[in-house]
Amino acid sequence: MFVGSVDRMLDWSFALTLGSLSPPMVAMLAFVVGGYAVRARTLAGEGRAVPRWRRVCFAVSAAVLLLEPLSPIGAGADGSFTSHMLEHLLIGDIAALLMVLGITGPLIAPMLKLDLIAKLRVLTNPLVALPLWLVNLYVWHLPVMMEGAIDHETVHVVQHLLFFGLGFNMWMPLFGPLPRPVWFGNVARLFYIVAVRLTGLLLGNFFIFSGRVYYDNYIGADNMWGLGPLADQSTAGAVMMAEGTIVTFALLAWLFVKAARDGDESQALIDLAARHGVELSPERSARAVASGAGERLRERILREARTAQKSSKRA
Repeated sequence: MFVGSVDRMLDWSFALTLGSLSPPMVAMLAFVVGGYAVRARTLAGEGRAVPRWRRVCFAVSAAVLLLEPLSPIGAGADGSFTSHMLEHLLIGDIAALLMVLGITGPLIAPMLKLDLIAKLRVLTNPLVALPLWLVNLYVWHLPVMMEGAIDHETVHVVQHLLFFGLGFNMWMPLFGPLPRPVWFGNVARLFYIVAVRLTGLLLGNFFIFSGRVYYDNYIGADNMWGLGPLADQSTAGAVMMAEGTIVTFALLAWLFVKAARDGDESQALIDLAARHGVELSPERSARAVASGAGERLRERILREARTAQKSSKRA
């Protein structure tokens, strides 16, 4: 069975053509990559270079979005739900996460000055981003929607754009450079991560244990893995659960490290304020660090200390 699956994958790889790429998506990706490169070069010239690891994340994200349709996974998605699931996880989860990690505040600062973008920032609020992502995920897995995407290329393109766009938006509250609500601290982030992953795990379990094929398009289709429709659907659910589990453990590890660093940064700010005779409560320090404003608070403490020092000299 394994040899047969490998043979099918090789057959799919030889059948790949540039026609697998969607011109609108390629054009949008080229525009984004070009804009990123120009802005990153400008920031480097100003001494505010984008960190190398962020540029690598962005480049990998762009490569995934470009190469996935040309891969055996992309080519075999119409005949295998497992391939289709892998495709969506790569686009809507991995590539979206990597692109969020690839951006910084200075990079997107010019965009934030546009009225439309400024108004759309509300979508990155955790209470908005999570429901949008959840509804999008479940709606596209309804039989009528999934089969529509398989049968119609335009619908398929829209599906991928929404998976990526709302996936990107879902990751923004956790890793994006925009200011976060004060209440969205480490505990709230933990619940956010659990909610995101639990949503995927529930859907994956449904596909594993459903006992019936939900998408007629895959019945009798040329499955690149050599699986029957029901086995293919169960495998797709297992893939979804496995990817979600790995990402969840990675995110929880990140959150644990971040919580430790936040505690150290908050205490360092309190100690700095005490040394300079500036009043700073632990609650205020913790809120500033949790919202990503620790550096601004540090500058304010030093500024207040300098002002107090000048006043004492004049007196």
